[in-house]
Amino acid sequence: MASDRVDLAVIGGGPAGSATAMRASRAGASVLVLEAGAHGRDKVCGDGLTPRAVAALDELGIPLEPAHRISGLRMIAGRVERELPWPGGGRYPAYGAVWPRRRLDAALIDAAAASGADVRFETSAMPWVEDDRVVGVEVTDASGTHRVRSDMVVVAAGAPGAVARMLGAERNPDEPFGLAIRTYAESPRHADEMLEACLTLRDEHGIPVPGYGWMFPCGDGTVNIGVGALSTMKGFKRLNLNRLIAAYRGIVGESWQLGPDLERPRAWRLPMSVVRRHGPGWVAVGDAAGLVNPMNGEGIDYGLESGMLAADAFMASPVDAPDAYDKAVAERFDAFLRTGRRFAFLIGHPFLLRSGLRLAVGTEAIAGITLQVMGNLVDPDTPGSSGRVLRAADRVLAVADPVLRRTRARA
Repeated sequence: MASDRVDLAVIGGGPAGSATAMRASRAGASVLVLEAGAHGRDKVCGDGLTPRAVAALDELGIPLEPAHRISGLRMIAGRVERELPWPGGGRYPAYGAVWPRRRLDAALIDAAAASGADVRFETSAMPWVEDDRVVGVEVTDASGTHRVRSDMVVVAAGAPGAVARMLGAERNPDEPFGLAIRTYAESPRHADEMLEACLTLRDEHGIPVPGYGWMFPCGDGTVNIGVGALSTMKGFKRLNLNRLIAAYRGIVGESWQLGPDLERPRAWRLPMSVVRRHGPGWVAVGDAAGLVNPMNGEGIDYGLESGMLAADAFMASPVDAPDAYDKAVAERFDAFLRTGRRFAFLIGHPFLLRSGLRLAVGTEAIAGITLQVMGNLVDPDTPGSSGRVLRAADRVLAVADPVLRRTRARA
């Protein structure tokens, strides 16, 4: 087996992996990115970019012109409909975007290559472990298998798989997760400037679904239509996503003047926790680290930010990077995501779900807080009412957590 060496090896070329590679390469590190798919491969996703994601792309120097600009969110709960613009004046811009992942991921990986990273497509990789420490990657491509030694390996391979199982970075089975399905359709409203989220879904048995249906206009003649659900709902094992998206299509088809599906609806799993996200010689970023908002299924912004955090920690001190990265991620994300997971248990109860939805859009002020939560715009240090509500919810749900878990609907 041949052997060579780099400073940093990245398994996965999605947004999180590309952000890691860009940041580290520009700082002077030699970076190898190993992507199992071909250039321009698709990734099933809602394609929405929050203002937080836009800010991360701006920090990485990625032009947003190819994307369709979005000014806010239209929330629908029963007969209540509210259109709310993205808030401005803070850390994030007052706009988001829709950028289909086939094009977004290609733009990001091309930028990583332009920054100096060695990007290899259609190449699989597994961690190379010696004495309980990751010391590089074992690479398999058309030419065979060889090893590449590195000071640190970044796992950016998305939802847990073989790499996660090897490192113990699997989903925590005691925590909720999500499932989603999406397709594309032509619509004369493809240039709409609002994302649309229907918060009141029911399955074919009439059971309320903790999740939402979305219409995300792509600006290219098409819209991304999809639905997502949390594992905390009663009857989750029986949930048929194809029927759920078909039912949702029946609700929005006329108002959006939808054409036929342009492809077969495709489903995917949304990880919302992880047992371990770092260890000797490695860290996990993005979906591989369980960094997905349980209240909206969004993770692109967290993927971009965690990738940059991993690169920054590595450039500061390769030896201390895994622990430093884990601490930085904990400080930035853990409180909000922990609250979101507890909230997922709460709304798994149909009565509490119905009551919560009425409250979420009941007044303009509370709907504004819901908007910030749905936009990933809230952190533990967020000022104003949204930050206070998050901190209060964290305390209240911490007390209620044991009861919520005992009475949860088992997936």
